[in-house]
Amino acid sequence: MIDEFAKDNLHERLRRDRKALLWKLDGLSEYDARRPLTATGTNLLGLVKHVASVEARYFGEVFDRPSPEPLPRWQDHDGSDLWATEDETRDQIIESYRRTWEYSDATINELPLDAPGRVPWWPEPYRHTNLFAIMVHVLGESVRHAGHADILREGLDGRTGLRAEHEQPIDEETRAAYRAKIEQAARSAASVKA
Repeated sequence: MIDEFAKDNLHERLRRDRKALLWKLDGLSEYDARRPLTATGTNLLGLVKHVASVEARYFGEVFDRPSPEPLPRWQDHDGSDLWATEDETRDQIIESYRRTWEYSDATINELPLDAPGRVPWWPEPYRHTNLFAIMVHVLGESVRHAGHADILREGLDGRTGLRAEHEQPIDEETRAAYRAKIEQAARSAASVKA
């Protein structure tokens, strides 16, 4: 009983975070969806592409299930899953991510939580694992990257939140006053410690 509850709960949270990640692309221009927004090149469409490859590897290779999406060998990883080339369309990447959802969901639905798996890119003694550990790991990756996307989107146009239905209109004046309050607290704390 607890296994099904845990599996359903983790799976539902994964579904929620997938949707949140895609929502961060809504309304953005091609340039804003793709452009590097950090010193290391992190970008919104690249996050979607990366999370799709993470799911495909962990819910595929780890359980000897071939991926429906073309993936380079894990040994050949070169960072190309972290950004979209000019030849890849936003729709292609989103559809690839959605196909990966279906594939991942099938793995989750078909296997019990204690189904054995092997992660060849993890060091020993951690390589041998099970579906429960992989679900927790992938959920952690998804949450982490959805958080990155949230911050990147806020930097682009101020939009924040987990889901469209919870988004509040941006009140620039209130937001600026709140930020100023935090800035003042930081300056005060720094001057006391100096």
